[in-house]
Amino acid sequence: MLGDASQAHATSVSPDNVVSLEPRFETENPWAKPRSRATGPTETTGATGPIETYETYETNETNETYETNELTCLEICAGGGGQSLGLEQAGFEHVAALEIDPHACQTLRGNRPAWNVVEHDIHEFEGTEFKGVDLLAGGVPCPPFSIAGKQLGADDERDLFPPALRLVQECAPAAIMLENVRGLSTARFAGYREQVLERLHGLDYETDWQVLNACNFGVPQLRPRFILVAMRPAAFRCFEWPHAVKTPPTVGEALVDYMAADGWPGAAEWARKAGGIGPTLVGGSRKHGGPDLGPTRARNEWLRLHVDGRGLADAPPRRTDPVDHLPRLTLPMAAALQGFPASWRFSGRKTAAYRQIGNAFPPPVARAVGENIRAALLMARQAAESERLLRAV
Repeated sequence: MLGDASQAHATSVSPDNVVSLEPRFETENPWAKPRSRATGPTETTGATGPIETYETYETNETNETYETNELTCLEICAGGGGQSLGLEQAGFEHVAALEIDPHACQTLRGNRPAWNVVEHDIHEFEGTEFKGVDLLAGGVPCPPFSIAGKQLGADDERDLFPPALRLVQECAPAAIMLENVRGLSTARFAGYREQVLERLHGLDYETDWQVLNACNFGVPQLRPRFILVAMRPAAFRCFEWPHAVKTPPTVGEALVDYMAADGWPGAAEWARKAGGIGPTLVGGSRKHGGPDLGPTRARNEWLRLHVDGRGLADAPPRRTDPVDHLPRLTLPMAAALQGFPASWRFSGRKTAAYRQIGNAFPPPVARAVGENIRAALLMARQAAESERLLRAV
């Protein structure tokens, strides 16, 4: 079951390049709860004042859900809702969605008014209220492990694995799903991964990491994600990683209707030229990054798909643009390339909205993993109930 992750463990690197949690264990307990509990920003306006809603778009993705949400989910670092939506489609009902960014919180509230969206710092969030939740899920920030950053790991203030694992101890979920970039699977972070697993094993969970690529789940983008799944032993024996489910459309096939929306005569020819899947969208962080398609290498890859990656457009190409016009993506187009459905809307101005889109866990991937987690939990419970009835006879 280890797949790509097991290969990462076996790779050798220089000790000077290995990132570990060890120094933090020497100086402090990284899993301990903070001593103070601050009050979070207001729910109505967020920490930075009124929030402008950015209206989006149409895609061909389905937004269907199970008729009965039998299982519950506590989501941390929920962002703009990619994982949230996928887990909802997989049959999980959110008891809370935790997120610190006010724009992302407004996105979640706008799309799911009935959800309990908690705008708060994870370091100051208590998990005991949600003890016994079925699934604790989250996309903990990727900059500490991203090849686009400095890969500081545990030395990066944005490393949120320690508070995430504190919440595991506090709420004792039946299952855990934590998602990150593929960089975390490399040998550089082998010691870090081992310490995360040791903590979970000590809490009586069985674990596995796996690299899944969004393009294997119908998303027109080369977007590998490193996913940790942990469950109690009985349920873990029933769990299988999802297999590739569909061939993705090309960027041209996914976006041709967007490009033609204002009558651009070059849309069909552009779609023919954009005949591959896109490179990974890069949303940036609160410290770095703006509304563009990433560093120079990524922009060059987009250029090969006849997309200008130096920025985002406010609108699709116009009727008066030449046939050989080199278009930029709009926010709706970027969201479509992440697998968001037509009904999902993002809040904030261009940079804030694109950060939510570019950092999202594609809903189709979250749904595929979530469905298999759900199936494993229900199978284990059915087996336990059958055994109980047999003993009662």
